[in-house]
Amino acid sequence: MTVMREVSRPHGFNLGINQGEVAGAGIAAHLHQHVVPRWLGDMNFLPVVAQTRALPQLLSQTRDLLAEAWLGLD
Repeated sequence: MTVMREVSRPHGFNLGINQGEVAGAGIAAHLHQHVVPRWLGDMNFLPVVAQTRALPQLLSQTRDLLAEAWLGLD
């Protein structure tokens, strides 16, 4: 979240935890978390209606920005 705040300046985050066999990978001890950046006025209908997400830059650019910021953490 620290890196995402620096790179993308979200207004907040949705946090979620998936636990158990049905949560993924078919493994009973499975646990993973989601951290989803959110901005005021962002739209959530695209993933539901069109199975598409709007991102105002290429994924490779986002990855590079996050990787660079991650390396700069203390």
